[in-house]
Parts: sequence; structure tokens; C-alpha cells
Amino acid sequence: MALKLIVDPTACDGRGLCAELLPELIDLDRWGYPLLKEEAVATELAELARRAVASCPKAALRLQSLRRPETERG
Repeated sequence: MALKLIVDPTACDGRGLCAELLPELIDLDRWGYPLLKEEAVATELAELARRAVASCPKAALRLQSLRRPETERG
């Protein structure tokens, strides 16, 4: 299952925990707010992404399932 990482900038308070837990996908701006390097979460990073989402103190980070187009399904 393909996953997409989403940040709610209005909920985030810039603690930076997500970037500590998932530096492969998240950088911080100069104020400590997350900047996604890429929204798509590689399969090998899915568990780390779930941990970062679960650890966000403001619930500003979430994962969304991406459905593959019908033509790509086997």
C-alpha cells in the first residue's frame, strides 16, 4: 500500500520531533517547522513514518493511503 505524508501547518507548533524521527523525509525550516522532502513514503520507511505520526504531540502529521490507478493493479 502506497502512503503519502501530510503536515497540517496550522496544528504544528514547530517542536521538530518529526524531523528527528524521520530525517529521510522531513527537514525543518529556520523556525523549526517541518518541510517535506517528499510526500510519498517509500515502503522501507513506512514503519518510521507511522512512528513519527504517532509521536507528533500536536497530531499535525498524518499518513494517507494512496490508491494505485486501475491500470496499475494486478
